Amino acid sequence: MKKVFSVLILVAFVFAGVAQNDAAKPKKNKKVKTPEITFVKLVHDYGQVEQGGNGECEFEFKNTGKADLILTNCRSSCGCTVPSWPKDPIPAGKKGVIKVKYNTQRIGQINKTITVESNAVNDRVVLKITGNVNAKPTEAAPENNSGAPKVNN
Repeated sequence: MKKVFSVLILVAFVFAGVAQNDAAKPKKNKKVKTPEITFVKLVHDYGQVEQGGNGECEFEFKNTGKADLILTNCRSSCGCTVPSWPKDPIPAGKKGVIKVKYNTQRIGQINKTITVESNAVNDRVVLKITGNVNAKPTEAAPENNSGAPKVNN
């Protein structure tokens, strides 16, 4: 009788272990609908820009996922670069634009990043702007063409 009782307890433990393993496994049949952000380009090259020139560019994207895309934040690596982004949800299959304005009063190399955060599968995407701002050419002083004689001191 003890052997039968021991076997029954052993069988009970085996079934309990199998039941726990099945409960711990994720269900594969449920498909989660998630948004996904896909950009046309990740880098914008301004090339050579004159000081005070146009520092605006756009990064176009599409929600290639299956649910509404919500951009939660766009931040730049520097205060000289200001991004603006859509605040409303972007439905699946629709497009949007992130606008970036760089302060071209700063002379020199442009090498800045814009980090886009969202509820997408790829929840953090880094965009980049590059280029060079050249100093505005200085204007020469106009010549004295009045016909008056030059005075030497």
